[in-house]
Amino acid sequence: MAKLIILEGLDGSGKSTQTALAQTALKQMGLRFRTIKLPDYESPSSSLVQMYLSGAFGKDPQSVNAYAAGAFYAVDRYASYHLDWQADYRQDDVILADRYATSNAIYQMVKLEQSAWDAYLDWSSDFEYKKLGIPVPDAVIFLDVPPDVSQKLMSRRYEGDESKKDVHERNVAYLNACREAALYTAKKQGWFVVNCTENGQMRPPQAIHQDIMQHIGSVL
Repeated sequence: MAKLIILEGLDGSGKSTQTALAQTALKQMGLRFRTIKLPDYESPSSSLVQMYLSGAFGKDPQSVNAYAAGAFYAVDRYASYHLDWQADYRQDDVILADRYATSNAIYQMVKLEQSAWDAYLDWSSDFEYKKLGIPVPDAVIFLDVPPDVSQKLMSRRYEGDESKKDVHERNVAYLNACREAALYTAKKQGWFVVNCTENGQMRPPQAIHQDIMQHIGSVL
């Protein structure tokens, strides 16, 4: 049976590094797998997402409401599934995704009052998994990194050029709220949370990787 495993986390949490390490581990295990990264910026289906992140609809994330922004990303995920990895999923491969529909709970739900969060989670699941028909994840792994740590990592990534950050990345207060929303959802929906920092610094990538693979092994 196919398994869909999601790596989630704020920007700068090390998702790309951990996805690469997980790929190597799955290969060593002799498993058939595909790795996908969402949004798919190479596809025309991500055009609305790119417009949103570039600030075309407003420089503040709140310029686009949670439902509209969630729909932008959902269209890209629908296209990615049907045009790219549906066949592999149906052939019982392991699909390892760097972000998925679960990102709505991190970046969009936070735009609402907390009293509306449960309703938004219900809407997102119903819209993407039932109405659009993309697969439901078998496991969601959240890489928990406080934004004050991830901001330093992103600044190094962009070589100090803060203008390269998108509307999410440059708003630290928003990212702190996103982390709160992610941890709320993790508790409610049973995500596996990996603490990626210790004493205000990132833990070694291999130590984080071991935590991730222990959980993936329990799913497989």
